[in-house]
Amino acid sequence: MQIRHAVAAGSFYEASEKACRASLAKCIPETIDSVELPERIVAGIVPHAGWIFSGQVAGEVFRSIAQQGQPEVFVLFGAMHRGIAQLGGMFADGGWRTPLGDVAIDERLAERILGGTNLIERNARVHADEHSLEVIVPFIQHLFGEAKILPIAVPPVGEAHEIGQAVGRILAAEQTAAVCIGSTDLTHYGPGYGFVPQGAGQEGIIWAKDVNDRSIIDLICRLESEKIVAEAELHRNACGAGAVAATVGAAVQMGAKRAKLLSHICSAQVSERLWGQQSSESVGYAGIVFG
Repeated sequence: MQIRHAVAAGSFYEASEKACRASLAKCIPETIDSVELPERIVAGIVPHAGWIFSGQVAGEVFRSIAQQGQPEVFVLFGAMHRGIAQLGGMFADGGWRTPLGDVAIDERLAERILGGTNLIERNARVHADEHSLEVIVPFIQHLFGEAKILPIAVPPVGEAHEIGQAVGRILAAEQTAAVCIGSTDLTHYGPGYGFVPQGAGQEGIIWAKDVNDRSIIDLICRLESEKIVAEAELHRNACGAGAVAATVGAAVQMGAKRAKLLSHICSAQVSERLWGQQSSESVGYAGIVFG
């Protein structure tokens, strides 16, 4: 059986099961106010930075889903940080291994999707060194027990939203107890990222979060999947724009009528809160659910 081994454990998150579960317990709240949540969450957007920076944002999304039940499968739309492709790349069989153990791929659903669209291909290689989905898999293992996963890396191409739409139509037709999750961080701002349109200082970091991040968050919350990749290309406000476009596209096909922004922070805020330090660089993180 094909197994993808963890490559980010010990850097983006803890390397042992005990330490992982302790960190997850800190990241995931006990409850989320359900008053403003969609009646049925079909999809979510989570960040993929180190847990110390973005784990609480991801934890809110997964807790919101867990409050509504136990999905059988999570279709995961990931970023492509290394290399590029024109088609979605699916890890279609076997399992993924993290410090919490192995989680199975939904091979039946994989075959159904591969047979239902020419926008996605089998491509385990694209997942080999990519952390954007690995860092969220332990949240699923911790909260959802026997749930399976289906990882799909999505390039930031014009057809990215169509990739998600194709998946969403299949999930809706099969009435599978599935939730789609898209993985992205937002604006990478500062000299180290080569992006300082508002200057290399605190004013620029504030602009990155309150203006540049909000530009793409607003598109996401309006469910305008076809505009997301172009927005990110123009404003550099999502490293996983393809994954986001696919997630929104899938959510609409699965019946989503609205999106709810649960939280939006940046790494500079975390640094100041944890260590009392002002950072010259920052990355944005948002947690969003759809239903």
